[in-house]
Formats: sequence, structure tokens, C-alpha cells
Amino acid sequence: MRYLFTLFSLITFLSCSTAQQPYNPDANAKKEIQTAVTKAAQSNKHVLLIIGGNWCPWCVKLNNYINEETEVAQLLAQEFEVVKVNYSKENKNAELLTELEFPQRFGFPVLVVLDENGKRIHTQNSAYLEEDKGYSKDKVSGFLKKWTSGAIDPTNYK
Repeated sequence: MRYLFTLFSLITFLSCSTAQQPYNPDANAKKEIQTAVTKAAQSNKHVLLIIGGNWCPWCVKLNNYINEETEVAQLLAQEFEVVKVNYSKENKNAELLTELEFPQRFGFPVLVVLDENGKRIHTQNSAYLEEDKGYSKDKVSGFLKKWTSGAIDPTNYK
């Protein structure tokens, strides 16, 4: 009986650990971004890169927040193609981050917005989206709304 409990505990731990691993060090980030840019161009969206690592508590916290906060999750789905880009000792994606003009200088997680052509149009220090020990719904939603394709469409301001 004790063996079954230990086995059950191990399986539960492993499944929870896997759920807490949003950043894949083995992913081909450049290829994922190219795919996202293609989809964004077809659907008039922008691409949101969320750069971080599984070692980073705030990165995991942001991942959980955007998946659990309904309004934010809907806004992301409607307005962005999202790509999680790993940064860890296993894979720093150094070439990609150089092309993105070193967003890691802001710490992690860091958000990068690309237009429908894959051009970087904004880099966001996620610390400005925090509130207390988590993320602010108003700050995160406000940030996302300001970087939709419609928000920066010059025809909306004539």
C-alpha cells in the first residue's frame, strides 16, 4: 500500500512538473516564430514572443496567469500569435535574441511584439505589468490592447 502511495505521489509530481514547464529548451524558436508570422499575416494579428525559462519563477507565474485569466487569454487568442521562447543554460537562443536586439537586457520574462511581417515593434519589460506578488489584469490587458494590429493602424487615427 505504501508503495502505491509513493508511486501515485511520484506520478502526480511529474505531471505537475510537466505542466509547470512552459518553455521548451529543445524547441526551434526561429521556426516557431516563422510559423507564427505566417499565421499572423493571414489573420491580421501580431506575434507576441514571451521569452523566459522554466528556472524563472516569474516566467512560470506569467505563463500560468495568461492561461488562467480569461480576459487576457481571450485577448491573446483574438489578437496575437503567441510563441514562448526558451532562455536557459541548455539553450539561450543567442542568435535569435541578437536579432531581436537583446531583449534579455530587461530580465525575464520579457515580451517582444512582432508585426505581421516579423519586424520587432516593441520590447516590454514585464516588471511593469506586475502588481503585488503577481500580474495586474489592467496592466497586462492594457499592454496587449496597445499592441494589437488595430491599435497601431494609422487609419484609425485620421
